[in-house]
Order: sequence, then structure tokens, then C-alpha cells
Amino acid sequence: MYKFNFLLLLTLLLSINTSCAQQVVGIIETINLPTARHECATVALGGQLYLIGGRGIKPVEVFNPTTKTWKKAGPTPFEVHHFQPVVFEDEIYVLSAFTGGYPRETPLENVWIYNPKEDLWREGPEIPENRRRGAGGVLTVGSKIYVAGGILDGHNSGTVSYTDVFDPKTGAWKELPDMPNRRDHTVAVGDSQNMYLIGGRTTDYHEEDSYNAFLDKTVSKMDRFNFSENKWETVSAELPVATAGGGAVLFNKKIYYMGGETSQVPAHNEIQVYDIASNSWTLISPLEQGRHGTHAAIIDKSILIASGSGNSGGGPELQSVEVINLD
Repeated sequence: MYKFNFLLLLTLLLSINTSCAQQVVGIIETINLPTARHECATVALGGQLYLIGGRGIKPVEVFNPTTKTWKKAGPTPFEVHHFQPVVFEDEIYVLSAFTGGYPRETPLENVWIYNPKEDLWREGPEIPENRRRGAGGVLTVGSKIYVAGGILDGHNSGTVSYTDVFDPKTGAWKELPDMPNRRDHTVAVGDSQNMYLIGGRTTDYHEEDSYNAFLDKTVSKMDRFNFSENKWETVSAELPVATAGGGAVLFNKKIYYMGGETSQVPAHNEIQVYDIASNSWTLISPLEQGRHGTHAAIIDKSILIASGSGNSGGGPELQSVEVINLD
């Protein structure tokens, strides 16, 4: 009887620990706060989290997870929002971004590059006129940067399935096969073999619609691009809760997609996990603060997601940073 109870207790404790390991989610108590913003982006570089852009002209701000402090750097050269920044050779690249006000935001004409060590921005190569768009997914793979999806005319029209590859060394652009499902307000993750496009919507305005009718035109299908085959396919397992403007990371052959926006008033707080090996989605403990209009990044086996909007639309603009511990 004693042995049976001990084994039962041990089994229970192990199951609790396993469960808790998937639920270490919460807002970090920081020493100071960044500038409130939304339609911004985050990216990890050198063990720190860079918070960039948003509506209006905002400073670059850097979060140190060890000291839990934010440091303010210089402002962006102009208003830039609706983008997924990527790192190449210790610099941050901004492609597939908008400038200007709602609802007819204008795509950037050039790539823009931020050097963190010098706290300086510089104008990069021109983006081909027929491939300019914002709110697409962007991913660095090796020596190339891939851009997929996006929308041509702000929140008005022109959601596309375009896919391009950009060579930051030469400035050359190359068009690739279109993905199966057009989408904007999307996010890209991947590895050396595949790129995944997750979430998003078709933000097409029609005269018979109200201007927020597009909020529920979300895309539940996930598309996967194989680099060696130069080919897209749609993954059979669909996103359980389809949203737009969420953040995502790839870790240990699992994709973590969190937050996002639909017509419901509070921004979504779901954390949805796709297991590549089993081709299946599960939901783990949600974010403490639902948010959209920002991106996620991974530092030392922890996912960080910062700022964004707490409700559908443009507010309230958030200042908090939340962590999902993967270790």
C-alpha cells in the first residue's frame, strides 16, 4: 500500500511539472517601460530585444532580459509600421513595410537598414515598384532574405500571394512562385529547409462593407515553401484560431504562434503550437495580455513579445513585455 501511494504521488508530481513547463507565461516586471506603440515589431539580436517602429515616429528601444531594463536609442527616420524585421550580419533590415496614416498607407520604396552599434539608419536598395507592399512575412535564410504575402494599398486593397527573395549583398530581387493562399498581416518563420507563412487575412475593402469588415477575413491555412524544390504547398493542419497580426517563432521543430486580431474587442491571447513532426496544432496556456500589431522573438529558450495593441484596432497601445519560457 505504501509503495503504491508513493508511485502514485511521484507520477502526479511528474505530470504537474510537465504541465507547468508548458505554462510559464506572464508579463515581466521591468525596471522601466518603453514607448507605448502598436503596428510595431520586435527582433532579437545579441541577446537583446529590439522594439522598432509603430504608428507615428517612434524611437528604437532595446530590452535587456537579464537586467530587465529598456534603453532608448534614436528615432526611425520616418514613420514605419506593419513590418517584420530580420537580422543579417548583425544589422536589422526592414522590408515589406508601410508609412503614412490609415487606411491608405504607402509601401516603402526602399529597403532600410539599422546598425545597432552606431544607432544609425541608412537607405538600402530600391524595391521593384511592382513588388512594393507592407504587412508581409519576412525571413532571413543563409545569405538571402525572403518576403511573402502583404498588401499593396494599406488597409484598402491589393492583398497578394507574391513571394520574393532579396540578396542584401548585391541588392538584387528575384520573383519566386506565388504562395497558394494570399494574405497580409502575416508572419514568416522557418529553417534552412522550409519557410512557413502563418495567420493573416485578406484586407480588401468593398463599398458595401464597413471599413472593419476585413477583420474577420482571416486565413486559417498555413503555407510552406520548400527552398530546395522552389515550391509551395498548403499544410493540411489548419490554425485552430485564425487571427491576423500575431507573432511567431520556430523552436525545436515547433512553431509558436500567439496573439493577433479579429473583430472581437480584446486582442487574442491564444498561444497555438504546431508540431512539425506530427503535423498537428495544440493550444497551451494563453498570454496574460492579449495583443496584436507586434512580433515575437526568441532569446535563450524564451519567447518575448512586447507592446502592440490590447484591443482590436489601434488601442490601447501597450508597454508591457511578456515571456513564454520554453526550457
